[in-house]
Amino acid sequence: MTVLLQLSAGRGPGECRLAVEGLCGVLVREAASSGLTATVVETVPGSPGLLSALVRLDGGEAEAVDAWARSWEGTVRWTCPSPLRPEHGRKNWFVSVARVVPPRIEDLGIREADLRWETFRSSGAGGQHVNTTDSAVRLRHRPSGVTITCDTERSQHRNRALALTRLGLALRARADAQAQDGAQARWALTVTVPDRGGSAVRAYAGPDFARVR
Repeated sequence: MTVLLQLSAGRGPGECRLAVEGLCGVLVREAASSGLTATVVETVPGSPGLLSALVRLDGGEAEAVDAWARSWEGTVRWTCPSPLRPEHGRKNWFVSVARVVPPRIEDLGIREADLRWETFRSSGAGGQHVNTTDSAVRLRHRPSGVTITCDTERSQHRNRALALTRLGLALRARADAQAQDGAQARWALTVTVPDRGGSAVRAYAGPDFARVR
């Protein structure tokens, strides 16, 4: 089973973007300690940190992957004095984590005729685990010129689903940028705003992101 999780700083300040960056590493490490594999498949850089990150989670039993993913879904709090503004009184910073479902083409509001799919054989890492079929895909959206390449999955079906997901994120980011008159876009299929209340599903503290809840 594969689950896609999106970490987003929302409209938060630079500290929240640093939290997204730090929590990516935490998520990868904690997944490994649980016998799962978490891979950061795409990021949108902020200044500083990351505005958003897309993480693929897989491995193990489907129920275990789903349960572990649900333990991250919601708001994650990072408590740390601001590394950007030493005199700033605020110490709590929030990141939203949401599951991303690969969209159907009609969900994206685009036409099938505007998409160009190409398949090719994935080379594999260092010559290892080379696919014997053309499972990798390259997707081009003609009207926007956006091109997405996916070769991380072993099946063409899963690579196509991931490519559509990433295309949706890219098109949304472009639309947001235009709506904000060229301002840096938030990267999301849906608008997610981290909750600053006390309902965090997980809590970390300090520059090393030690888990406290």
